[in-house]
Amino acid sequence: MTTGIIIAIIVAVVVVVALVAVWPAIRRRRDERELERRRDRAVEHHRGAAEERRVHAELAEQRAQRERAAELQGTRAPMHEEGLADDELRQADRERDRDPAARR
Repeated sequence: MTTGIIIAIIVAVVVVVALVAVWPAIRRRRDERELERRRDRAVEHHRGAAEERRVHAELAEQRAQRERAAELQGTRAPMHEEGLADDELRQADRERDRDPAARR
């Protein structure tokens, strides 16, 4: 029976030593998995923020284009009032006269 107890003690010591030896590697793997999860969350956050900014920039660009078009229309009105854009009217008349579908 003493041989069985000695073998059990030796096995227990070997298991404890193995656990102590492997514990840092287990901890490192766990830390790496946590770091990977945090990286993934950071990537998702940054991509989401970038997409939101891209959409915002597109909307701002569209708004700016509308404002430029409105400004252009606003500058064209005084030109027509002063007779400075008559050549555009004549060009439009010539194009309309050339287009047979516009006559109908």
